[in-house]
Amino acid sequence: MKILVTGGGGFVGGYIVERLLARGYAVRSIGRSPQPQLVAKGVEVVCGDLTDATAVSAACEGVDAVFHVAARAGVWGSWESFYGPNVIGTRNVLSACRKWQVKRLVYTSTPSVVFNGDSIRGGDESLPYGKNWLCHYAETKALAEQEALAANSEKLQVVALRPHLIFGPGDPHLLPRVVESVKAGRLRIVGDGSAKVDVSYVGNVADAHLDAFDALERGKGAGQAYFISQGEPVDLWPWLNSILEGLGQPPLTQKIPLPLAYGIGALCEGAWKVLRRRTDPPITRFVAVELAKDHYFDIRKAQHVLGYRPRVPMNEALKLTIQDLIRRHY
Repeated sequence: MKILVTGGGGFVGGYIVERLLARGYAVRSIGRSPQPQLVAKGVEVVCGDLTDATAVSAACEGVDAVFHVAARAGVWGSWESFYGPNVIGTRNVLSACRKWQVKRLVYTSTPSVVFNGDSIRGGDESLPYGKNWLCHYAETKALAEQEALAANSEKLQVVALRPHLIFGPGDPHLLPRVVESVKAGRLRIVGDGSAKVDVSYVGNVADAHLDAFDALERGKGAGQAYFISQGEPVDLWPWLNSILEGLGQPPLTQKIPLPLAYGIGALCEGAWKVLRRRTDPPITRFVAVELAKDHYFDIRKAQHVLGYRPRVPMNEALKLTIQDLIRRHY
């Protein structure tokens, strides 16, 4: 069996590739760079951009299934910079799957597709798609997820996974940015510090993708989305402080009210637009809301339909993550 992983050289994609190789599958990856680390493992690499329909078609030719993991993530950038990779890229993958009669597609989505600015406590998949979007990433991923699920058919089975706040060894974004912000003295507790959120260990997220792949083979789960997490929401700021303690960093104690943080985020966004800066602002309205409010979800649907379970518990996940951050000199 031959499997394509879009973004196989990335954080989550790399873990999925490892699991596919362990099963003995032939694996192909498409990415914008040559990805020599994958080639060394025997992965076939196609260099190309998701917005290039010809490159995506070439990557999908002859494969039995696709894990569409690659996306433009982040909280800042132009609409076009997110819409191209996330929406047009997904359309290209769907078109190529239909052209080459690919049978299964596992699409990596995000819980941000149901963002509406309010707290979400134990929300399930009946939640509607979001509104009052505060970042292009969330909106474009919602558009892409809807198109992916609408493409589900007897010939192409599609499933969408929504893993929340992914962390673990090799994390290039989430926790390294937190640590760097702490070291620079920029990070504050937003709101009253009581936010409860879901987090997802990267190994468990990769397992969820294989669980979804297997469920489709059994004729289960197609045409639907599933929330993925550790299944045990954490108190965000104490959780982050436990990681900082493991790194020998002082805990976060200073607070900033959400309305003030939101206002500063709006000012930063305005200034960044005028100055046409490409780097992330120190804070945005979306980040302010996400740091201050609850957002955790019910994963029972993924457990019952896909057979998903978090195989790596939180204590082990934190241990492995802190060890990795120390190795990387954070």
